Amino acid sequence: MNGAFDRFKQTYFEECADLIDSVYTHLSALNEGRSDDETLNAIFRGVHSIKGGGGAFGFDRLVGYAHHFETLLDLLRDHRIEATPPTVNLLIRAIDMLSDLVQAARHDSELAAGRETALIEELRAAASGSTVTTSATVQDTPREAPTPCGKREIWIRFAPKRELYRRANEPQLILRELARLGETSVTADLTRLPDITTMEPDGAYIAWSISLLTDANAAKVADVFEFVMDDCDLTIEEPSVHAAEGPTKPSEAANSSTGAVNQPALVAPAGKPDGTTALQSIRVEVERVDRVVNLVGELVINQSMLRQLGSELPQDQCLELITGLDALSQHLRELQESVMAMRAQPVKSVFSRMPRLVREVAGQLGKDVRLVVTGEATEIDKTVVEQLADPLTHLLRNALDHGVETPEDRAEAGKPRQGTIHLSAEHRSGRIVIEVCDDGRGINREKVLAKAQARGLIAPGTQLTDEDIDNLIFVPSLSTAECVSNISGRGVGMDVVKRNMQSLGGRIAVESKPGKGSKFTLSLPLTLAVLDAMTVAVGRETYLIPLTNIMESLRPAPSKIHPVVGRGDVLAIRGAYVPLIYLNQVFAVPGALSDPCKGIVVIVESEGTGRLGLVVDELLGQQQVVVKSIEANFQSVKGISGATILGNGRVALILDIASLKDMERQNALPPMHQTASITSSAHEPLRALAAAE
Repeated sequence: MNGAFDRFKQTYFEECADLIDSVYTHLSALNEGRSDDETLNAIFRGVHSIKGGGGAFGFDRLVGYAHHFETLLDLLRDHRIEATPPTVNLLIRAIDMLSDLVQAARHDSELAAGRETALIEELRAAASGSTVTTSATVQDTPREAPTPCGKREIWIRFAPKRELYRRANEPQLILRELARLGETSVTADLTRLPDITTMEPDGAYIAWSISLLTDANAAKVADVFEFVMDDCDLTIEEPSVHAAEGPTKPSEAANSSTGAVNQPALVAPAGKPDGTTALQSIRVEVERVDRVVNLVGELVINQSMLRQLGSELPQDQCLELITGLDALSQHLRELQESVMAMRAQPVKSVFSRMPRLVREVAGQLGKDVRLVVTGEATEIDKTVVEQLADPLTHLLRNALDHGVETPEDRAEAGKPRQGTIHLSAEHRSGRIVIEVCDDGRGINREKVLAKAQARGLIAPGTQLTDEDIDNLIFVPSLSTAECVSNISGRGVGMDVVKRNMQSLGGRIAVESKPGKGSKFTLSLPLTLAVLDAMTVAVGRETYLIPLTNIMESLRPAPSKIHPVVGRGDVLAIRGAYVPLIYLNQVFAVPGALSDPCKGIVVIVESEGTGRLGLVVDELLGQQQVVVKSIEANFQSVKGISGATILGNGRVALILDIASLKDMERQNALPPMHQTASITSSAHEPLRALAAAE
């Protein structure tokens, strides 16, 4: 029983996360002046759902707080209170607190006593500002009387049970929600009301009979009772049920056979209003999806091995085998795409946490900062999404502390007093690109350089480009903060961001203009599991180049190769010069071709790095491979992003184009005798790793 209860509780917390994200989204719209009834209703439903579930699990503190939050939202929905900027700001702080209470309940911890007390008082004060008094009667009058033409009458019998009250639900709020659908006539059934001497405080004695004149169907009406279905006896009937007998008054329906009260309502399935088809979805544990992903990866490897074996047979004897393998390959690709789509998740789940961070940190620093978020619907592998929170938190705190100036400093510099930070996400060149831009002061290169020299990282007199100096901020323990605070100054943060990006197969780049601001660009793979790649030979070794990076391949004429002093060779192609990288030198591969005119040059390009020419012996073909991490054995290897198992059982390394470009840019391509190589001798632990996985 405990196991089932824990699973239900876990599901509740997962739903809370989705609901809180939704509330934040709608509050952002409200904050931007895009207020309408549906926005307010969506916010109310989110808070109401969290409250209802919290009552079911006995989270009394959460429920009590949500009740006050819900009261103010109900007044806003009724237009008894205007959604003014101060009120919207209060709602944002209120959902922040509700989120904290949910997290405390999730981790069985307690927030400091009375943390929500001040907010509750603010919510009460805002609610008391209503000039419209609530009617003492149960019946609510709609804001606009609907015309009977085209309406239908629906009869409802609603008898709450004790559990409904124990979970902090209120029948009056439900009746108000019904009134939004049309004109209601409500009759209270007091026949079960006992003598006051025997009345129990938590008893449920009153039932209601409602006649609703509306253009909504029964399914839409049932949605109003969605969160109390198990805590009441409910009957919803359309007039057609009694058409042959003539109309029946609600009071007559209430006093008819009691069996009708417990009877399932004559209702279309909830969630399918107006006859439309509902979106069918289920919640599945991530571990189960991961197992499917791993199995798909093994199938890809097995298919590759079968194709390798088939290629060794006489072609006239294996035509059917080749045809079958082609079909299998297509089905595997479709299966892989479907599985990866199941793992895909919008970055909204991470982005939605950032406005609160910006508000709180900006408040601590006395700065006025606006966060603009775009691309929240951009999807990426769930594993990547979960690990984005910390890097983005570091980047935003860094922008707030070091980048955006105080309102006074901005005014003195001729800028708007309010600073702006842009957070965006988009798909680009087969990767996801996330940018954090601010319009602050930019990187103080003199201060960064002085700190680096003081720590002995840079020799005095060393000539560095602006880009080189900017990249020093990623050096561990290098901080330019004047003093240590709870926001920055401890020398950790930016190096952590870089390590996190590298562990995800991604990278980070920075651009900065003094007085104008800085832009940090995170580039990440869409998935960490399966990759389409071109297999190339370098000597007796095999490497893989991601297809998304390949522009073209060619065998150049000798006249197109030009040496550049201090930078190596470049290839002249269509009026441009592309730097060449000899993979046999980078990875110390013996017996490989060193003349690009006898081998093949693969022109590659990675987002934001420019083009590069990789010199290889030959192209072996295109295939889909399963990516295996090598960091457990080799930590971070420059120029390599992972490994895979080929159809013949050999291990091949996957090239990291951005890392190779960085090596070329820094003129760090090592001579053969200095290269820390990963060649045949290093493949044995890789094979052991692959076998273990």
